[in-house]
Amino acid sequence: MRVIRVSRFGNPDVLEPVELPTPEPAAGELRVDVTAAGVGWLDALIRRGDGPAEFGVEPPYVPGGSVAGTVDAIGAGVDETWLGTRVIARAAGRYGGGYADTVISTPELTFAIPDGLDSQHAVAMFDDGSTALALLERTPVKAGERVLVSPGVGGLGSLLVQLVRGAGATALAAVRGEEKAAIARKLGAEPVDYSDGTLVVGERPDVVFDGVGGTLGASALALLADGGRFSGFGMSSGAPTEIGAADRERLTVVGMEQLTEFWPETPRRVREMLRRAADGVLTPVIGRTYPLADAAAAHADIDARQYVGKNLLVP
Repeated sequence: MRVIRVSRFGNPDVLEPVELPTPEPAAGELRVDVTAAGVGWLDALIRRGDGPAEFGVEPPYVPGGSVAGTVDAIGAGVDETWLGTRVIARAAGRYGGGYADTVISTPELTFAIPDGLDSQHAVAMFDDGSTALALLERTPVKAGERVLVSPGVGGLGSLLVQLVRGAGATALAAVRGEEKAAIARKLGAEPVDYSDGTLVVGERPDVVFDGVGGTLGASALALLADGGRFSGFGMSSGAPTEIGAADRERLTVVGMEQLTEFWPETPRRVREMLRRAADGVLTPVIGRTYPLADAAAAHADIDARQYVGKNLLVP
């Protein structure tokens, strides 16, 4: 099988195509013939050696998380009805294994794709969709509130914007440039262009969902009036948002530690987001697709912020 392997932390060129023996599923496992693999900012952070300590990733490793495909083999004890089923799945473990044309998973980490739902849309619901739903459950918003989502049109942000609007709130989408601003408007959000490095809004937001961190995260934090809510879920800038004692006293703050708390409920949230996507309530924004062998190009675009929505590798 073909995989992308990282033998050392560094720039995108450390992502190298490698041929490995095709694995057979052991007892309790199933094998997925992959048609699409998700690519995200977390993959790029880990590849640079800047990933969250909770994941504990060390080279050599195969990057990636969620994949879409078809179950083509099962191990002993696995229900035969899985064979031939279109699924989204994740390789066992907290992180890794998705940049491949074949993935070994388990039924607990595998979800059937509803009829009528595109496989690429389905895979966008695994990591980004379930996390977006978890963020809104952890920090609920109310009808009539103003909610800043930063970044606003990435794979996760674009879904979070739709969830915020579904709750009756006004979504403000932090974007860079007119192309991304146009996507924000299409999603029903008010774009807030931070191409010059600053966030300027009219009326202050009631809630901030921050996936950028660093100086932009600090700017978003400063927009909140006393009593506001701040939810940090990422650091695509390479650094988390620094939150001082004074801000913690005047705001309700949830940091990136919430991400590990989400894991036990991920199956429920994945199924719920697949249902909403199949019903047409949510529509993921699919950005670019790259051949598996061009994973380095996908990461270079992430590093340069030249992407929108959910990017995918296609074996």
